[in-house]
Amino acid sequence: MTIDLGLPTHGLHGVPRRAEDAPADTKKDFTSDQEVRWCPGCGDYAVLAAVQSFLPSLGLKRENIAFISGIGCSSRFPYYLDTYGMHSVHGRAPSIATGLAVSRPDLSVWVVTGDGDALSIGGNHLIHALRRNVNITILLFNNRIYGLTKGQYSPTSAPGIVTKSSPMGSVDAPFNPVALALGAGATFVARTMDSDRTHLTATLKAAAEHRGASLVEIYQNCPIFNDGAFEMLKDKESAEARILRLADGEPVRAGGDHVVARGEDGRLEVVTGDTADPSRIVVHDTGREDPTQAFALAQLDGEHIPLGIFRSVDHPTYDDLVREQIATATADGPAGDDDLAALLAGKDTWTVD
Repeated sequence: MTIDLGLPTHGLHGVPRRAEDAPADTKKDFTSDQEVRWCPGCGDYAVLAAVQSFLPSLGLKRENIAFISGIGCSSRFPYYLDTYGMHSVHGRAPSIATGLAVSRPDLSVWVVTGDGDALSIGGNHLIHALRRNVNITILLFNNRIYGLTKGQYSPTSAPGIVTKSSPMGSVDAPFNPVALALGAGATFVARTMDSDRTHLTATLKAAAEHRGASLVEIYQNCPIFNDGAFEMLKDKESAEARILRLADGEPVRAGGDHVVARGEDGRLEVVTGDTADPSRIVVHDTGREDPTQAFALAQLDGEHIPLGIFRSVDHPTYDDLVREQIATATADGPAGDDDLAALLAGKDTWTVD
């Protein structure tokens, strides 16, 4: 089964591809010799298998792909992929990836992070990478718990959750990663789930092919410290009735019986299809420049959960603009200055005896 997301494939321009007559890569080519060490039943296994399987379809050379991670269970990812990679500093993977994307336009740069790594200590770095529209693809594994440090509540944990750091129940208001990314101005924002291989793979491929900052929130189960956090979306009997499928150009609906409509006060609400005013039914538009409708969809985080691509728009990327400035500053002629030393020691300098 193939999901056609109807999006442009331009994000990988400039990244060297395999020669046409070269043997096609397989999942095995992107699998390292390192022993995978996660807890049995962890959703990370499913995400890793999906990434290893879909990377060959991009047609890129393995040496032109780089995975950068922070600290956490998900951050072991670079060890298990036979590409370039770096297990970096807690929360700082977006910053390191920014430097790499600016200095190496020939690379497809990925960030693998978790809800604790990205949204707590790394929150500032995440929002600015999205705001700047750096050409990187960020995979945010959200299991709503700190797994590596053995079960403390995280920035996405549900209110009232009892953990080792909240024995009487958490009183925190959790982050909504999709709403946060949209608020930061991200040009590609999506949500998918570890157990839905088809949807996960299609979403990852669309994110990779987007030129600019892509954030994909992946609902991921932690069977040890927060088992069943997304059970209502995985139970075969109830999942389809709860999942709102986001398909570009189509009404937002769940299970065929419920649709998203705009209420009298302008807010979005989920109603049964036979009671909905056809003029108020929301038709999804991933390319809509104004992110307010996507943001409103992100707030539907109760009995019905939207999955899919919330937004995909084209804006100039930070790394392209930086390289353009460098080229202008170092070019010959009146538009630039071919003497870099003179530029650095220009008018705003002092000589101290």
